[in-house]
Amino acid sequence: MTEKAREYLHKTGRFIVIGGIISPVHDSYGKPGLVPSRHRLTMCQLAVQSPDWIRVDPWECYQDTWQTTCSVLEHHRDLMKRVTGCILSNVNTPSTTPVIGQPQNQTPTPIYQNHNNMNHKPTAVKLWGKVSENLGKICCVRPHIERFTFVDENANLGMAMRYEEIELRILLLCGSDLLESFCIPGLWKDSDMEVIVGDFGIVVVPRDGADTEKIMNHSSILRKFKDNITVVKDGISHPMSIVSSTKSRLALQHGDGHVVDYLSQPVIDYILQSQLYINASG
Repeated sequence: MTEKAREYLHKTGRFIVIGGIISPVHDSYGKPGLVPSRHRLTMCQLAVQSPDWIRVDPWECYQDTWQTTCSVLEHHRDLMKRVTGCILSNVNTPSTTPVIGQPQNQTPTPIYQNHNNMNHKPTAVKLWGKVSENLGKICCVRPHIERFTFVDENANLGMAMRYEEIELRILLLCGSDLLESFCIPGLWKDSDMEVIVGDFGIVVVPRDGADTEKIMNHSSILRKFKDNITVVKDGISHPMSIVSSTKSRLALQHGDGHVVDYLSQPVIDYILQSQLYINASG
């Protein structure tokens, strides 16, 4: 899902995906058959060995109790601020907070200065190479909307360097089943939905031919922030709807060889070695 979403977002021309974060849920989530987080973290890490732009984050698992989706997104937004020195503005309310590390009574000097010579202007490759270098594995994208300033705080020099005005955002990636759950009365707090869809935004990978347009029209909040919802269009013959963790677990329980269609071999080996998902109960 992450790779397909990244490919589609790049095709839209509105985003450059810097990285992806997989955050396994806390053990106290309460879902039947949920194996301990230590196993889920390991399986996720094994699954993303090759894509160097995706990382598995254990923060959610290591908390004292289950965290809401909203609080997890806010954690990663705050983490990105600390790691990059960025000021992140919400989708609908751009931040007016001063640049981190910038003296309030001085005008910052751009690292790229315009001397009326095109050779002095940063190219996309230079700019995004520098951004990627500082972000590491943090997941963020650049939308074609309001912008703010990216700065690199150098602790040794005690100064901030201003690179270029860009915007960084964290989006929630989900399947259409989660999108549909927004329409179930009482399941989600309205305030959380406002933050998730309104402040962050979501990317939806449809499953099983779900009508995402119909789903969005069933919720007043989804309708309100419809422009912040990106639906991944999958036009190839191997639709994302066949990718399912539920199908993977069932295949393992029944000894179905088609499990190789869903999981990489290192993950399958770990599952067998740890004797996971052998019983119908998970």
